[in-house]
Amino acid sequence: MSKTKNDAADVADSWNTYWHGARHGEAYTGGGGTHPLIFSFWDGVFTALRARKQAPRIVDVASGNGALVERAQAEFGDGIFLACLDISNAAVRGLAKRFAGVHGIVADIRKIPLVSDSCDMVVSQFGIEYAGLGAVGEAARLVVPGGEIVLLLHYRDGGIHRRCAVALEALRAIDDARFIPRSIEAFESGFSALHGGDRARYEAAASALVPAVRTVESVIRQHGRQVADGTILRLYQDVKTMHERMQHYEPAEVLGWLRGMQDEIKAYAGRMASMCDAAIDGAQFRGLCDDLVGRGFELQRYEALVDPVRDTPLAWTLVAQRS
Repeated sequence: MSKTKNDAADVADSWNTYWHGARHGEAYTGGGGTHPLIFSFWDGVFTALRARKQAPRIVDVASGNGALVERAQAEFGDGIFLACLDISNAAVRGLAKRFAGVHGIVADIRKIPLVSDSCDMVVSQFGIEYAGLGAVGEAARLVVPGGEIVLLLHYRDGGIHRRCAVALEALRAIDDARFIPRSIEAFESGFSALHGGDRARYEAAASALVPAVRTVESVIRQHGRQVADGTILRLYQDVKTMHERMQHYEPAEVLGWLRGMQDEIKAYAGRMASMCDAAIDGAQFRGLCDDLVGRGFELQRYEALVDPVRDTPLAWTLVAQRS
C-alpha cells in the first residue's frame, strides 16, 4: 500500500471494485484460502482459544470476504466479540450482510482505530502483509498480555504464489491482446448491422477480433482451462456463444456485461499483482518474527504450512503469544 493519502484512496477504490465483484462470480475465489489445510489450521487455532476462553475478543485484520469469520463463528457461535477491519468499504458492507453480530471497521491497517491491549487474539489470513510488514506491529499492539497474534502470510515461490503469478501472466496476455475492447467493437458494429447499419464496419471489427481470440485460446492451452480460477475460459465461451447467436441478445445487456467484465478483470489482475508483491521470502519472515519477539511476544509456531500431496509450501504460519 502507498503512504500518501491519495494513493491510499486509490487502493481502497481498487479493493472496493474487487470485493464488489466477489459477490457476483467465481472469478474472485482465488488466493488459496479454501485449501483444506488452511481450514484445518484455523479450526485448530479457534478450538484451542475456546479451551482457554469462552467469550474472547477477536480482531480480524484485512478480513476480506470473511473466511475467518466463518471459521470463528462455527467454533464460538455468538459467544465472541468479533471486529473485522478492512480498507474496503465494500468488503465490510458485505460482511455485515453475511454475518450477524460482526463489528465492521473501514480503516487503513497501518493505523487501526482501536485502543492497545483491547483483544485476546488478532488474526489475519493473506491480508495484513498487503499493507507492509510494519502493519504487523500495529496489529500486535492490540493484543492483551497472554493473548495471541495468529497470521497466515503469502509464501514467496510457494504454491499459491506461483498460481497467482500464472494467473496474472494470463490476464495480462488477454489485456495486451485487447480481447474485451475488440469484443465490444465487434458487438457494437454487429448489432448495428443487424438493424441495417454498415456491414463493412462489422466485418472489419470481427476481423480485428480474430487475433485476440487466438491469443485467448493460446493462453487456455498453455495454462489450462482453470487458469485464473476459470475466469478466462468462461469469458471466452460466453463471448463466443453470444457472438454466434447475436440476434437473440439485447445490445444493451451484452455491451453492459462486457464493460462490467472489463472492470472486473482489471480488478482481478490487480488482486493477483498485489498477491505476488505481498508474498514474503524467508529473510523477511525471520525479520518479522524477530520484531515480534522484540515487542514482547513469544513465538509458538513460525514455519511454512506445507501441502504434503505436492510437497509445496502454501503459506507462512505465525503464532505468537504476548508475554
